[in-house]
Amino acid sequence: MNSPQVFLGIDVGAESGRVMAGLWDGRRVRLEEVHRFPNGPVAVDDTLRWDLPGLWREIQCGLNLASRRYGGRLASVGVDTWALDYVLLSRSGEMLGLPFCYRDARTRGLVEETAGRVPRNEIFAATGLQFMEINTLYQWIAHHRASPEVFAAASTFQMIPDWLNGCLCGARVAEMTNATTTQFYDPERRTWARGLLERLGLPTHLLPGIVEPGTRLGTLRGSLGPTIPVIAPATHDTGSAVAGTPGPTGDPGWAYISSGTWSLVGVESKEPILTPAALAANVTNEGGVDGTWRILKNVMGLWLLQRCRAALGTAGNLPEYDDLVRGAVAAPALRSLVDPDDPRFLNPPDMTSALRDACRETGQPVPETPGALVRCVLESLALKYDAVLRQLETLTGNPLRVVHLVGGGALNALLNQFTADATGLSVVAGPVEATLLGNVLVQARTLGELGSLAELRRVVGGSFELATFGPRPGESDRWAEARERFSELRKRTPSSAP
Repeated sequence: MNSPQVFLGIDVGAESGRVMAGLWDGRRVRLEEVHRFPNGPVAVDDTLRWDLPGLWREIQCGLNLASRRYGGRLASVGVDTWALDYVLLSRSGEMLGLPFCYRDARTRGLVEETAGRVPRNEIFAATGLQFMEINTLYQWIAHHRASPEVFAAASTFQMIPDWLNGCLCGARVAEMTNATTTQFYDPERRTWARGLLERLGLPTHLLPGIVEPGTRLGTLRGSLGPTIPVIAPATHDTGSAVAGTPGPTGDPGWAYISSGTWSLVGVESKEPILTPAALAANVTNEGGVDGTWRILKNVMGLWLLQRCRAALGTAGNLPEYDDLVRGAVAAPALRSLVDPDDPRFLNPPDMTSALRDACRETGQPVPETPGALVRCVLESLALKYDAVLRQLETLTGNPLRVVHLVGGGALNALLNQFTADATGLSVVAGPVEATLLGNVLVQARTLGELGSLAELRRVVGGSFELATFGPRPGESDRWAEARERFSELRKRTPSSAP
């Protein structure tokens, strides 16, 4: 029997990065971890930045390990990462400073200020993107205002995964799925929204050419490993995750939740939705594989749980997630709720204090124990998912039957069950590594191993066991009451993602 081909996927998230091997035998795919490394923003002179050289060092380590482990079986490699953040390069290709982290405070208030210069409806018509102060557009405005000399010295702009793919092979392009997250990409013309940037006094000569997911970018540099193709997957990690979600392509009755530090809650569409109703709902239109569009909303996801864990522990002695969830199971149900997108949760010094303050200010019982805090987070997330999915049903006119929940959150059975209870829908959890599966299988497709997006998804569904959660009998009335409370709560809560 021939040894499986190996497609190397590099996935970097806000908490960690992985170099993973996708082993393809012609029928099924399985993943093997090659190298895992931590990630997180670093404080530099009162700003939050990313240690991109450090990430590149770890990726090189992973490439070296993969070359030794798989040798001639390596077929290709590609990178995906989070969205929004970017690199400016000099004329000689040098990085002009460490890139900012989207949680840096410099963009506060810029959504409203920018809307005073170009009305919201015109920005949405030009970009189709959800209004969030962390978007690349507002980062650019803040950066250009504070450091015009950096922009004057720059010749090229790249999103983080594009820069990393360029380190692999020298390409200086922008992959479409990540370009669509900037809020200066035009989804109808399928190119940069140069007119919007010009109205805002921002330079457009920095914008590189745009390529589709699945594009061969070049050949891996000889110093990094074997001479294999470097292929752009959907470089936005959510784009890869949705490609790797085993939903029925072309069926409008399913939704997805890519559940990690952020929760991306959406549906797949053949066209962007740029209607006044979409603007009012503050949804986003992000590009996907094969010309699809991801109509979604960004919800502040397991970040709340991650930061609770950090606040409840000490350096080197953090509580286990399983223990926190067990405590939540034992805590009283639907007692205290918050809007996960309250701006106070974006980057508080202590998440537990922020949650307690939010409950206290809204006249709810204050969750004192770790279990009560975690239950507050998980139930609030489930109710936010429900609110977004109901908006999407109204917007598209398509009733939903099932939610595919992928990513790290698929391991949280309590959150999955709460989501089924809150939405009244069947929740199919898994695979956890949908992002890497989308990454490596798009690479495999580029090299002729697979055909359609539907075939790619069938491979995912046939390669992994999935867990299904249904609404529990007898719970509907309690969750209906909580839904009403949550709706009233959201009306009184300022939100970073309305």
